[in-house]
Amino acid sequence: MEKKLLQNHTLAEFCNVTAGSDPVPGGGSVSALAGTIAASLTEMVANLTIGRKKYVEVEEEMKAVVEKAREIHDTLIEAIDRDSDAYDLVSQAFKMPKETEAEKAERSAKIQDATKVAALVPMEVAKTTYDLIPLIEKVVMKGNQNAITDGCIAMMNCRLGVLGALLNVRINLGGLKDQAFVRELADDCDRLERDITDIEHRILQHTYQAIK
Repeated sequence: MEKKLLQNHTLAEFCNVTAGSDPVPGGGSVSALAGTIAASLTEMVANLTIGRKKYVEVEEEMKAVVEKAREIHDTLIEAIDRDSDAYDLVSQAFKMPKETEAEKAERSAKIQDATKVAALVPMEVAKTTYDLIPLIEKVVMKGNQNAITDGCIAMMNCRLGVLGALLNVRINLGGLKDQAFVRELADDCDRLERDITDIEHRILQHTYQAIK
């Protein structure tokens, strides 16, 4: 029987399988889900702006937001399963035989390759989720102000998606021997973590002032 994709679970099913004793879906898949939710909320606020006379001047901008947010949504919802698949790849590598020196060498190489994949998948999730920021800023600053808190909550989920994915990047970097690869991804983690926190703070402050 073919395994059901995580992205095709109902919300209740996804929560129940996450709560189980298996290690997947775990934080990586949940981070991708948070990014997907952020994209969905961003698209919603843009759609609530389109067609309103009060916002006619930004209608074309909002249409572009809808298109881009949907593209990001589609990428991230696929990543819910890709993250779990990456974990399974590492798990299978660790189960390889290690009786002979040749088997040990092959196993070690497979573990390194699989761990790189397990670091690259959440890095892609983090960067794709980060790409929502200019879209979120547009809907918060220029979109339907009756939905400004929805835009802000999109930003909060965006931050969760980025930081959660980066934690998964970092834990996998610790097992890698390729130091150039590790440095490159660690630098990306540092930059994204710093930027996303500053940006969320700015959008939160703007939202609080707007709803007073």
